[in-house]
Amino acid sequence: MIKQGSISARTTFINAIFLLLVIIGFQNYSYATNSILNDTIGFNEYRGSVIDSKTKKPLEYATLLINGTNISTITNTQGNFLLKVPKKYVNHKVTISFLGYTSKVINISDFDKDNTIVRLETYIEELSEVKINVKDATSIVQEMLKRKGDNYVNDDLKMTSFYRETIKKRRTYVSLSEAVVEIYKQPYTTDKSDVLKIYKARKSTDYNKLDTVAFKLKGGPFNTLYIDIMKNTTMMFDEDMVDIYDFTFDNSTKIDNRLIHVVNFKQKKHITDPLFYGKLYIDAQSLALTNAKFYLNLENKQKASRFFIVKKPKDADVLPIQAYYQVEYREKEGKWVYGYSRVELGFKIDWAKKWFNTFYYTTIEMAVTDWKKSDASQLPKLKDRLRPSVIMSDNTSGFKDPEFWGAYNVIEPDKPIESAIEKIQRQLKRN
Repeated sequence: MIKQGSISARTTFINAIFLLLVIIGFQNYSYATNSILNDTIGFNEYRGSVIDSKTKKPLEYATLLINGTNISTITNTQGNFLLKVPKKYVNHKVTISFLGYTSKVINISDFDKDNTIVRLETYIEELSEVKINVKDATSIVQEMLKRKGDNYVNDDLKMTSFYRETIKKRRTYVSLSEAVVEIYKQPYTTDKSDVLKIYKARKSTDYNKLDTVAFKLKGGPFNTLYIDIMKNTTMMFDEDMVDIYDFTFDNSTKIDNRLIHVVNFKQKKHITDPLFYGKLYIDAQSLALTNAKFYLNLENKQKASRFFIVKKPKDADVLPIQAYYQVEYREKEGKWVYGYSRVELGFKIDWAKKWFNTFYYTTIEMAVTDWKKSDASQLPKLKDRLRPSVIMSDNTSGFKDPEFWGAYNVIEPDKPIESAIEKIQRQLKRN
């Protein structure tokens, strides 16, 4: 028999991942942020792209890591990257890696500042025939969970990360938020919640394009941390997972020249509550989870909508049409830690007295760009901490300053986002 508490925990998890607000009228929300500080660290800036050596296809979310440091960045959906290197590291090398490809190491001195093209090659060996030395897919996931204490960092960490949140009405960007966030990451073996603090933030919302509905997201950067599966393990996979999910093996792959087992999972047919399905990428040697890509089951859209909607117009149905989640971990000296996560959601607003539906799409992502060991004494004061109920403010002043981020690594904007930022800057100049 399936424990009701197990299903309830997963329902709580889905609610925690995203609480969406659809509210009649316009309301301004704000939260206290630190004053914008001047960056004094000298750095060099390099732009470029990572592509498949044969097809020339851009590789999205490839990782670039400065060797000997914890400084990193990732490519955007068009394969482009922006890497800011402190001058004291200019003689170091950069490792570029992507799931299923051979990693490449390049001297920073060989980078072109404006357009470095990195070509990665896929593995030639036939990985689908690699023998798996475990009984079945379920047992490898169970062992993955058992080894959490051995495989993941159990120190307090202070992480610098870049967060971006966008909302589109059909194909047009109507809201853009960006922030440099300090994450006070708690050990993976404890139940302590991670603590967040905003270092810098900027946002612009064009309410004229939102019609009569203010489409707002609750939780901000917290949403990207909630899908750290190995930190929030019991919310998704626990001792009852064999009663709820089916696990099967997929073809193996590689990342950072490591063999990776790929495990598919999906909820059992008799489970009626919307749960998740997707792929787990598990390191064959350590059995650590390295990546996870998964979706929320939207077969019953009415049930699924209850997880997202806090408030909505009486004369409209709001139904989810897309719910994708991704989390990646990074390894250093045999220990893994949260590195990147992304959420993509889509909603259809079906108006009772209108001929046409309205479609909104939102994407949030957060990438850790640097981290170091910390301790409890460095936790920010309560008044300076970001709250899980936060709605990113509507302050647009940050877009005036092209050097706003300074030496901090950021995810290179996609071209449509760049165009949106340019429009914001032009509007600010006119005002």
